[in-house]
Amino acid sequence: MSAPIASAALRRPVEAWLAHLAVEKRASKHTLDAYRRDLTALLDWCAAQGIEAWDRLDAEALRRFVADEHRRGLSGKSLQRRLSACRGLLRQLIDQGELTLDPSAGLRAPKAPRKLPQVLDVDEMQQLVEVPTEAPLGRRDRALLELMYSSGLRLSEVCGLRWRDFEPGGLLRVLGKGSKTRVVPVGSHAQRALDDWRAESAAATDAPVFPGRGGRPISPRAVQQRLRLLAQRQGLWKRVHPHLLRHSCASHVLESSGDLRAVQELLGHADIATTQVYTHLDFQHLARVYDGAHPRARRKG
Repeated sequence: MSAPIASAALRRPVEAWLAHLAVEKRASKHTLDAYRRDLTALLDWCAAQGIEAWDRLDAEALRRFVADEHRRGLSGKSLQRRLSACRGLLRQLIDQGELTLDPSAGLRAPKAPRKLPQVLDVDEMQQLVEVPTEAPLGRRDRALLELMYSSGLRLSEVCGLRWRDFEPGGLLRVLGKGSKTRVVPVGSHAQRALDDWRAESAAATDAPVFPGRGGRPISPRAVQQRLRLLAQRQGLWKRVHPHLLRHSCASHVLESSGDLRAVQELLGHADIATTQVYTHLDFQHLARVYDGAHPRARRKG
């Protein structure tokens, strides 16, 4: 027996909201795919429960949906995102006058355990970025590593860079998530590596900083593979990936400055709560220093 199919009255607003996210909010393909999966799960559940219109989905029904998904093994983090997708859709229906009450108001997903990002320490980071420039593509690799670590760039941001994005005074204009632009500093080591790479590549102002095949911007997959290879060549056997360099940059800046707002601006986080995870990393560093240095805290080996 085939599973029930959600009614057109349920499906049409979902497609309209996803189109709104794509066109008006310029949401990434990754975000759109995730929200489509989340809302498809809700549509399937509504169809199985005989709910054929959004005004029939009350707070109790939505609570049962979350509970059923949790019993099915969905993590707290996945449930939080699923609820976020539902809230966005329901708010749009309220704005359009199709709903009067928000059934998701006051509903919370189970808390997800905090997972601290992994980082490279300063010595490991220095070991990684100092790749030999005499090797094939050595100057490009040095510039890539130095820039990602210096400015805390996302993978998509570094792949999309063009030489025209650099500004006087050691600044870089970056197009980030949601097509939001921010200006970030470029450290002196990264600037020297970039100057060496540009001199070698003789690139035009409008050219990609890191070109791939055919002169097009390098692909995210190529950067991921290159980082893994370079880490192994440099004797680092941790799992090195682009976001690890971003985490390491944020953690090291926070350790040195204690300025959480500056780190938020550097990373382009819309909500400072996202940046606060790095304060936990900083406290871990403080605890290690304390245990190693305080006469009453040294642990027996």
